[in-house]
Amino acid sequence: MVHNFSAGPGVLPRKVLERAQRELVAFGNSGVSVLEMSHRSPEFEGIIGKAEADYRALLNIPSNYKVLFMQGGATAQFSAIVYNLIGSGKGDLTQKPVDFVVTGGWSERCAQEAALLGAKINYVINTKPTKHDGSIPPHSEWRFSGPDAAFVFYCENETVHGVEFDALNTANTTSTSTSSQFPFHLVPKGVPLVCDMSSNMLSRPFDVTKFACIFAGAQKNMGPAGVTVVIVRDDMLARRITDMPVPTILDYKIYAENQSLYNTPPAYSIYICGLVYDWLRNEVGGVEAMEKLNKKKATLLYDTIEQSGGFYRCAVKPGYRSNMNVPFRIYGADGKPSEEVEKKFAKESEAAGLLQLKGHRSVGGIRASLYNALTIEAVRALVEFMVSFKGRN
Repeated sequence: MVHNFSAGPGVLPRKVLERAQRELVAFGNSGVSVLEMSHRSPEFEGIIGKAEADYRALLNIPSNYKVLFMQGGATAQFSAIVYNLIGSGKGDLTQKPVDFVVTGGWSERCAQEAALLGAKINYVINTKPTKHDGSIPPHSEWRFSGPDAAFVFYCENETVHGVEFDALNTANTTSTSTSSQFPFHLVPKGVPLVCDMSSNMLSRPFDVTKFACIFAGAQKNMGPAGVTVVIVRDDMLARRITDMPVPTILDYKIYAENQSLYNTPPAYSIYICGLVYDWLRNEVGGVEAMEKLNKKKATLLYDTIEQSGGFYRCAVKPGYRSNMNVPFRIYGADGKPSEEVEKKFAKESEAAGLLQLKGHRSVGGIRASLYNALTIEAVRALVEFMVSFKGRN
C-alpha cells in the first residue's frame, strides 16, 4: 500500500481517480474525453457550472462574490491582486501602501512580487527573523498602514514552513492574544482583505464575507495543477488604476464577464476539481466533517512528534502549527538536527510506501502533508513507521 504525503501536487481521493478513469475515454454521452472536449460545448458548460455550484455550496459563498477559474497558479495571483486591486482612478502605484502580513515563504514571495511591480510595501509583521517558526508577534505590535491602504494580504497556511492561523484551535503561547486566529478586527475598516488559501482551502469552514478576494491553487487540496480558483467580491472588479492596464490573462473583470471562458480554460483540471467538490459534499459530508478528520490526522502526528523524547522536533510554535503541512527535523545524540539520519528516514520511508516526505529544499528536514484526500490510515502508517525508525536509530 502506497501513501502519498506530497506537498503539491497533492494526493487526490481514490474515488475521484477511479471515476475519472471510467470517464477518461468518453464523458457521459458525449462520445469524447474531457481532454478533447470544446470548452464551448454544452457538456463542458455543465461541468464548469456544476463545479462552481458545488464550490459555492461547500463554502456558502454569497451571490455578490464571483468564482473564477484561472491559470498560472497562486504565483500568478501575486501579480493579479496588484493589477486588479491596487486602487481606483489615476495615479501611480506608490500612492497607496499595500499591507503584508508575512509569516512564511509564500507571503514573503507575494510581497516581493508586489514590490517588483512598483507597489509601496508595508510589513504589518514579518517573522523572517525567527525563520518563520510561528512566532507571531502580539497584536499590539502589528503595524497596519491605516484606512488608506490599497489592501491587506496574508497567507492562511504557509505550505513550506507549516504555519497556519487558527489550525488546531490551541492557545497561542507566544503572544498576548487569546487565540491564534487571524485578527480580522485589526484590519482598518474599508480596507480590502486578500488571502492566499492554496494549501488549506476546503480543509475547514470559514466566513467568506470577511474577505474581498481569496485565491487558491488547486494542486494542494482540491485538484490537479493547472487551475487556480479565485473568489472575488463584486465591488473589487472595478478597483484598478486606469493608467495601469491589467494583462487580459489576469483581469478579474474579464474572467467574471465571460464565466471563466474568455479563452480556453484548463478544462480537465476544472473537471477533476468538480469531482473533488462532489466527493467532499456527498461522500465526506462537507467542510465541517472534513475539518474534524483533518484535526484527528494532525493531532495524531503532532502527538507522535512530541512523545518522541526530542528525537523528532517541530520548530513551529504550538499555537500556529498547520493541520495541512507538518515539517519536522530528526535530532542526533549531539542535540542537533542530523541530515544523515533524515536522509535515511526519507529512503526507508519511501521503501515502506510512504512517499514524498522529504522537506522543502529551503528548510530541509522532513515534511508530511496531510491534505483532505489523505486517509487517517495513511497517518497511522506514518506514525507506526516513525516509532519503529526511532527504535532502530
